[in-house]
Amino acid sequence: MFNKNIHLKEFGVVNNKKKIKAWILKSLNYYKNHELIQSFSKNYKYNFSQSQIKKYKKFNNYNLIGMGGSSLGAKAIYNFLSPKIKKKFTFIDNLSSKNNYKKKTKRLNIIISKSGNTLETISNYSVIKGKKRNLFVCENSDNYIKTLANKLSCDIISHKNYIGGRYSVLSEAGMLPAIFMGLKAEKFKNLNNLIKNKKFINSLLDGVVSIKYFLSNKKFNSIILNYDELSTDLFKWYQQLLAESLGKNSKGILPLISSMPKDNHSLMQLYLDGPKNSFFTFFDVNDHDNQKINNLEILQSYNFLKNKNLYQIKSAQKKATENIFRKKNIPFRSFRVLQRSEEALGELFTFFMLETILLGDLMKVNPFDQPSVELIKTETKRILIN
Repeated sequence: MFNKNIHLKEFGVVNNKKKIKAWILKSLNYYKNHELIQSFSKNYKYNFSQSQIKKYKKFNNYNLIGMGGSSLGAKAIYNFLSPKIKKKFTFIDNLSSKNNYKKKTKRLNIIISKSGNTLETISNYSVIKGKKRNLFVCENSDNYIKTLANKLSCDIISHKNYIGGRYSVLSEAGMLPAIFMGLKAEKFKNLNNLIKNKKFINSLLDGVVSIKYFLSNKKFNSIILNYDELSTDLFKWYQQLLAESLGKNSKGILPLISSMPKDNHSLMQLYLDGPKNSFFTFFDVNDHDNQKINNLEILQSYNFLKNKNLYQIKSAQKKATENIFRKKNIPFRSFRVLQRSEEALGELFTFFMLETILLGDLMKVNPFDQPSVELIKTETKRILIN
């Protein structure tokens, strides 16, 4: 357990790499004062005012229009914490004619693009109906979104240029929607306490050192075995974080998500007896699904199911799978969130972002850029112009 919110069984496969651990600690000490990392802390200064919050928090329905890091973080928050959110959010985060609809309800469009020039975001905004109420988030530079917002006399919230999209969930791009959802932004922020927490640091070191060890042994697939449906978008956020940060110079990690226990009946055979090129992360949230088995419907041969609920059955399957992985020497770690809360989710965001940045250092790649993706953007524009 690295804190009261999250229980983590670590990989624990490498315990003697003192030089690597010393290097990681040195990197962490450097990065903790980095202005991007400071967006993970309560000391971070947002570019929106309380008057703007008051003006736009009154809505009950929102469209969030954005791509990649401009929407994935907010979507992860919305779904992970959905049991406590009463507001309705629609995420328009891909090109589709289904976005061309008119909602009868009064709603606010939140348009987020770090660069202000995201082609899909611009296109989606142009085709949706009911655009009277808009709030734009983009860099304070000469860009399309800023020009459009000024033309429409709409409020613009500045997206800090030193925070890349996939690291922006704890800044304006994630926290502004979270506040509109009725959540407390400050509860997501616990960086200062976490980096003083020895258990948290040791868990971070175990993750970084172990994953580097797996890569050196040609294990390039990071497979999430997700036992919590409401966390699916958290791991879609994580996919972008890991793939876009580390996939460079012919290096990288392929992050994949498995829906459990459903994938016991499709992919598990491959995981257990296929190529040994993967490492695994089990993930569950301690949400008791109290839907009980109907004892009257259970035949005598399956009496062991009587008086059980669905959560107990799912937990037994997770434990059984971990036991078999252990017997087969398949590397894994296991997260269990003890309570669904802003604090727990903020700590997961912080852990995964720090782990990824430190892995970038160890792999000798820049975890903050995405040069090849920019090539596709340029080529798409060239094709459309011609």
